[in-house]
Amino acid sequence: MDTESTHSGYSYHSSRSGRSNRHGDRSRERHKASSSKDSSRSERSVVINPPDTPSQDSPVHNGEPLPGEPTPAAEQGDEAQDDNWGETTTAVTGTSELSVSQEEVVGLGKGIQDRTQGFRRYLPLAVGSCVGLLVLATPLVFLLLPAVMWPDRLQVCGAACEGLFLSISFKLLILLVAVWALFLRPNRACLPRVCVYRAFLITLTLLLTMSYWLFYGVRILDAQDEDYHGIVQFAVSLVDSQLFVHYLAVVLLELRQLQPCYSVCVIRSTDGETRHYNIGQLSIQRAALSILEYYYRDFPLHNPALLSASKHRAAKHLAGLKVYNVDAPGNAAGAQPSNGNQSRAMVTAAGKRKDSAHNELYYEEADYERRVRKRRARLVVAVEEAFTHVRRMKKEDERATPSDIMDVREAALAIFPSMARALQKYLRTTRRQHCHSMESIQKHLAFCLVNNMSPKAFLEAYLVPGPTLQYGPERWMADQWTLVSEASVTSGIKQGTEFLLKCLDFSLAISIKSIPYIRLTEEYIDPKSHKFLLLLQSETSV
Repeated sequence: MDTESTHSGYSYHSSRSGRSNRHGDRSRERHKASSSKDSSRSERSVVINPPDTPSQDSPVHNGEPLPGEPTPAAEQGDEAQDDNWGETTTAVTGTSELSVSQEEVVGLGKGIQDRTQGFRRYLPLAVGSCVGLLVLATPLVFLLLPAVMWPDRLQVCGAACEGLFLSISFKLLILLVAVWALFLRPNRACLPRVCVYRAFLITLTLLLTMSYWLFYGVRILDAQDEDYHGIVQFAVSLVDSQLFVHYLAVVLLELRQLQPCYSVCVIRSTDGETRHYNIGQLSIQRAALSILEYYYRDFPLHNPALLSASKHRAAKHLAGLKVYNVDAPGNAAGAQPSNGNQSRAMVTAAGKRKDSAHNELYYEEADYERRVRKRRARLVVAVEEAFTHVRRMKKEDERATPSDIMDVREAALAIFPSMARALQKYLRTTRRQHCHSMESIQKHLAFCLVNNMSPKAFLEAYLVPGPTLQYGPERWMADQWTLVSEASVTSGIKQGTEFLLKCLDFSLAISIKSIPYIRLTEEYIDPKSHKFLLLLQSETSV
């Protein structure tokens, strides 16, 4: 390895390299004659620099040519084949100092995507803020412009006019709080398309404001109206119209979707976990957002480790099935019947093994349940002993001096090793060890000790799989979702609508059915119809 030639990023192991290099020397003069013509047609040129040193022409190793390098006899044969040099010439170019690696290109694209997502996230908030400022500032500008432009010719504002000032002040305050509560809330998610109703309301608000501005400019500014009381009433009417638009926004964005109209079935693709929900009149993208909120609240955490057992079982059965090609060209004619019989025997054995697959599955599940119960019993005993020790130490701390009292965090760290082994084995058996870190377990243990919880309350977080939101975001494995739908995502849901929510490891299949129309009838029962009379015989048997 020490005597091999180093070529600084280039490869010269082509079978035609010797002939190509020599021909490059002969054709260089020919290229010089035509370079003036090529430079007149284009300012760019590619310079091919063939190697000139003999060591690069034919590298050797211990006096022998490297594998793939031409011998002297082969070089003499190649000289007679110079007519096809253009098809076999190896062009070697240098590396530009301004080149960009693939990692840098990927990082650049990721940075652009992050900036685009941030822009899309805060764009609705910025548009809503601008429209809100325009709505709130327009009535005030209507009142201030006449007082600034022609104050001498304005009529005196009486008591009724001053009362309108008070009315418009409180209406603007109410409108400010209402716009803040409805439109300036932080976004819960980034949707693929713009909400139709929000766009409609923003457009309606802008049209209303521009209409008032147009009327104000033509009838008041140009004419320099002297009736200031009428100007104030005009501003009050604008505020009233804006309040009605906000009421329409509350109806379309909040109240319309409250009444349940559809039943949604959500199925997780990997394990078949299913939930059913009732939702109201929503678009497909809004329904998808609501379903994802329900998913993080109700569905147990997705655990890919639980699916490995079935995959291993299927691979085991597929490995036992062997297929032989009895008609291969290399097989002799006399060997074909025996190979065919052997193949049929293997297929028959695999079929019998497949018939017994349910027995293997039954005993495998029974053994798994037995191991889980065993690990669970050991864990329960270990946790109860640890909590009993904590209670005993707590009673001793009551009689101890304040300097000897142990902190809750220290107590959790002290008793954690006594239960750590049993808890680790149980989590490994149930394949949920990746869901809980040692730090999170210690925090949960300290929380239970501070609030004087029982051992059963501590174990509930580990014995029963909790919802997705119970764990940290790093355990969700699904932070970005893709909505797949044949219909437009801005269209409303209806009977038979189906769409898919995909993430990295699994997907959610959603099917929508409308809630049937329920017809109730009343049946009146006469209170006197269910009265009865009990007649007893006067004679009794002896």
